[in-house]
Amino acid sequence: MKRNLYNEDHEAFRGSVAAFLDREVVPHFEDWEENHLVDREMWRKAAQSGIIGLAIPEEFGGGGVSDFRFEMVRAEEIARRGVGAATSGWGVSDGIVPGYLMELGTRAQKQKYLTGLTSGAMIGAIAMTEPDAGSDLQGITTKAVRDGDDWIINGAKTFITNGIHCDFVIVVARTNPEAKASQGTSLFIVEAGTPGFEKGRKLKKLGLDAQDTAELSFTDVRVPADALLGELDQGFIHLMVNLPTERLLIGSGTLASARAALAWTAEYVFDRPAFGQTIGDFQNTRFELAELETRVDALEAFVDRCALALNEGELTAVDAAKAKYLGSDLEIEVVNRCLQLFGGYGYMLEFPIARAYKDNRIQAIFGGANEVMKELIGRDIAKRNRKR
Repeated sequence: MKRNLYNEDHEAFRGSVAAFLDREVVPHFEDWEENHLVDREMWRKAAQSGIIGLAIPEEFGGGGVSDFRFEMVRAEEIARRGVGAATSGWGVSDGIVPGYLMELGTRAQKQKYLTGLTSGAMIGAIAMTEPDAGSDLQGITTKAVRDGDDWIINGAKTFITNGIHCDFVIVVARTNPEAKASQGTSLFIVEAGTPGFEKGRKLKKLGLDAQDTAELSFTDVRVPADALLGELDQGFIHLMVNLPTERLLIGSGTLASARAALAWTAEYVFDRPAFGQTIGDFQNTRFELAELETRVDALEAFVDRCALALNEGELTAVDAAKAKYLGSDLEIEVVNRCLQLFGGYGYMLEFPIARAYKDNRIQAIFGGANEVMKELIGRDIAKRNRKR
């Protein structure tokens, strides 16, 4: 079925992304995986090439193009090359963080941080997750206490993407301990180098080896009043407003990864000889590919609708949760079943299917575990059907 999601501008951007990845990412990917960290220079080059910063307004150096489909094009080219571990930080620093700044930031905050992001001089992060809270944002214990015109922040965060490289981080903290977290949480911008703000250990993970992931700690970190992002005590609401975009980023990324895994597998099985024919000539192989491709096509139709809804400002939190849950579960299954068709070679990290197998398991966990997504969807069903 012909896909009508993209136009000539999207395809031109695809060419730029493909050229950049082949030139600046693919040749260095293995080294970055070994070092568990991407070269920071890659960010600057991505900014210069217009690969990041596209959605940031032109007045701050960006492309001024607010169209989620460009995110999807970029994800597809990354997935085809199997280098998502090296570029996953873009989703935070170039996707999520600018969204908060553009919606909530003061003029001075936008000028400083958006300009830094578009030039590649700055890398951003967002610190929500805590060691004892996980997906439960209402359970955070990091606190910000008013001291004159300043705020004093104390607490710890974990699993922070871009935690090592970040130049600033948006920190979620309790500002009214007497109120519910949904009514007493605020967002603060904390810059690297601020006394008391420490970047902890670079975390070793099951997959996404090249991704920069770290623990962060805040000990009597003093920030000025203008470090507050958005309204006081409204941080939880601000987070809820932006979570649909984050979850669609994950959902569309899983679609791209599942599609790439199918392409690698189809190419392999119709080339690999076994028992006087190719692996693809066996009915079981064709049935496996037929089932998986059909289900990925169905996921694509839903994700494409969600992308268009997001562009129109109509994507609901529930539909974004569906895209994230459906996509991540299906991607995990697709990669697992495709790896089996590679046989022993599927277990070798020189093949992208093996890297995908270890990298993609996190998709069902971050951005809100899939169990949380089901709960959100289930609550919506109950709300619509509960007898009054």
